[in-house]
Amino acid sequence: MSASQLDIFAQGARRLQMTESIELTIQSLQAYGAEHDHWGLAWSGGKDSSATLTLIMYLLVTGKIPRPKSMTVFYADTRQELPPLAIAAQHIMDELTERGVRVEVVRASLDKRFMVYILGRGVPPPNNNTLRWCTRQIKIDPMQAALEQRLNELEGNILMITGVRQGESAIRDRRIEMSCGKDGAECGQGWYQQILPNAKGLRGRLATLAPLLHWRVCHVWEWLKHWAPQEEFGDWSTTAIADAYGGDEAEEINARTGCIGCPLAAQDTALDTILLNPQWQYLQPLKGLKTLWRELREPQHRLRKPGLETLKDGSFAKNPQRMGPLTFDARLMGLDRVLGIQREINAAARAAGRPEIDLVNHEEENRIRELIYLQTWPQGWDGDEPTADTVMDIVYQNGAVQPRLFSESEI
Repeated sequence: MSASQLDIFAQGARRLQMTESIELTIQSLQAYGAEHDHWGLAWSGGKDSSATLTLIMYLLVTGKIPRPKSMTVFYADTRQELPPLAIAAQHIMDELTERGVRVEVVRASLDKRFMVYILGRGVPPPNNNTLRWCTRQIKIDPMQAALEQRLNELEGNILMITGVRQGESAIRDRRIEMSCGKDGAECGQGWYQQILPNAKGLRGRLATLAPLLHWRVCHVWEWLKHWAPQEEFGDWSTTAIADAYGGDEAEEINARTGCIGCPLAAQDTALDTILLNPQWQYLQPLKGLKTLWRELREPQHRLRKPGLETLKDGSFAKNPQRMGPLTFDARLMGLDRVLGIQREINAAARAAGRPEIDLVNHEEENRIRELIYLQTWPQGWDGDEPTADTVMDIVYQNGAVQPRLFSESEI
């Protein structure tokens, strides 16, 4: 380690200051940036990736880090982002385009988008136990496909920069999965990996770097609220991002964000925080989404396998009589509820001169209705199965049957 390089692992080291955190980030990019012809940046629109993006742009413009042959920003548009973050992301994309930066909006194909997959194809809303399909389908898989396509257009390798951030205390305690010795990285030079996990078509040509891994959360807020919006540092539209997380109280409430009405979260903490801001209170009807997703998981809205299910290899499924997809009536009810929430919000938005939203756009609504019209069922389901609230004999995996004690008319 050089004499000028900061040692954040030193026993009893004081807390990093803002300028020192930036210096460590510069060292990361100086150490590895020049080794890669092309850079990509995975950007979700959240606080960490937005801080990473705008800081790197500042460092490139001021010549503090080497310029790659090309740089591509991949914006992960899940169509489920909280409106203030989605709006801020659009402003930043406009600013990137004005600066000549290539921006690719990455989203799932139409049939795999969250609303279409549930309300059109009939797949139940995700849950944390048996059916957590959303993150992979609407974020990870589309991002990997976009990376593969971009690499096929380029010669040479690519450094994929992420906004992963563990925090200073975790680094000092050496509790980081991507340890400082990984792939020859040195302390203070960021956490660098030469292979992106699970990216089969990218091996050998793609490395990842998390240059803000060591940043304290207060530095992220400081950058977004006070540094990045200044002309000296790029005049970026990042203040709205900090406001979406809770403004001046964001750090104190340990603000985090996720999808609108996330079915996997116990509470809509991020949305609740946004609704405390008077200018966003017209988004209150969004609270109805979580209620809808929970309702759609109920038996009366779904089909159920009536007995033992034989798999392709001749074995029996481990969960006989499992609940499955949404009925057509449930899908239409869900679509009507979502569109009703959207109409209510947009009417209030127009009255107050605030931004409108599109939970389901025209293309998605048309596709949902088309899939229902075509009587589309998820793989393995025919649609002739009984609804899940039908009283049936209980069938166990070994084939044993426990007859029902009462008929439906007796219940």
